[in-house]
Amino acid sequence: MKGLLTGAALLALAAGTASAEEVTLQLKWVTQAQFAGYYVALDQGFYEEEGLEVTIKPGGPDVAPVQVLLGGGADVMVDWLPSALAAREQGADIVNIAQPFKSSGMMLTCLKESGVSGPEDFKGKTLGVWFGGNEYPFLNWMSKLGLPTDGSPQGVTVLKQGFNVDPLLQKQAACISTMTYNEYWQVIDAGLSPDDLVTFKYEDQGVATLEDGLYVMADKLKDPAFVETMAKFVRASMKGWKWAEENPDDAAMIVLDNDDTGAQTESHQKRMMGEVAKLTAGSDGTLDEADYKRTVATPDGRRLGPGDLEGARGRLDPRGHRQGAEVSSGRGALRRALALPPYGRSLPGLRMPFGSSASFIARMVARAGPCWASILPILPMPIPCSPDTTPAQPQGQIRQGGR
Repeated sequence: MKGLLTGAALLALAAGTASAEEVTLQLKWVTQAQFAGYYVALDQGFYEEEGLEVTIKPGGPDVAPVQVLLGGGADVMVDWLPSALAAREQGADIVNIAQPFKSSGMMLTCLKESGVSGPEDFKGKTLGVWFGGNEYPFLNWMSKLGLPTDGSPQGVTVLKQGFNVDPLLQKQAACISTMTYNEYWQVIDAGLSPDDLVTFKYEDQGVATLEDGLYVMADKLKDPAFVETMAKFVRASMKGWKWAEENPDDAAMIVLDNDDTGAQTESHQKRMMGEVAKLTAGSDGTLDEADYKRTVATPDGRRLGPGDLEGARGRLDPRGHRQGAEVSSGRGALRRALALPPYGRSLPGLRMPFGSSASFIARMVARAGPCWASILPILPMPIPCSPDTTPAQPQGQIRQGGR
């Protein structure tokens, strides 16, 4: 990441006393304990203490956070790093300003009766996968296992999974994508027991990526007032997250109070908050360089380069259905994704190569006091590639599943 520092570092310099400003946060999904820290910060007055008036907009299956951000409907959004990287590859100039989630909650949950007891049993099975940028950790994993995603007997069939657990309950798939804090428990609540299931956490498989970071439009960080406002927002949000970790049941109830749909239940949200607290534990809001590198690494340990993305296209199956989104428009798209400011330009008076990132973070935190801020840029999306091939997109059979 040498020579690639975004204007997000300016957040760490902001500690002024600007007048109160309105901030709109767009969530990645519906109101639930996955976003408890923000609701806690609102409820406990942490945003108000910073002079901010914050509006939290829930997401959902029909909401694309990056489109809301691009359209000016939000100042900051919650997104996963893989989908944010994919958005950058498509030309959205977004950058990470904070990373509240330290660990990944993503996993595959499998029916034991399907014959899956380990990754070696995936061969020939149908696996449910979330798309929209969330598929890249899965594709990376399959590439590491040497399993093609073409529906062949020697590979796996990818079922394009909706955001529910129906494919597993209806036995359309041997395994489905779940989160430790949400869909897994939906499976349990549907009547299956943990003894009926086998789970594979992406963290344990070495293919986890960063989830639930905070992202803004890069050009807005040229405005010192916006930088100061975001610094206050990050500080108050992280205070909310730490409060939620220490008071999980109370945090869950705050979430319930903000659920206008009435769809959430107390037991589910308390259980979810307990699991989410495990994922935010250890984060001070800074995007860790090692975690970032893990996300953008290819299966053979390289960093993505122009050759990896050249000519990559979404493919069509025999029925004419597009297999995933078009992932690149070639080298031009890669250059656009890499069009980041030089690492010294956005931080006057401080030029430092990324080889000294630990020292850099220490200096930023020292300057900012209690204000946390990420300092790493977003690079091209982490498409899993073999050394001499184009990105490993699913080929052959991709079936529609879920809603």
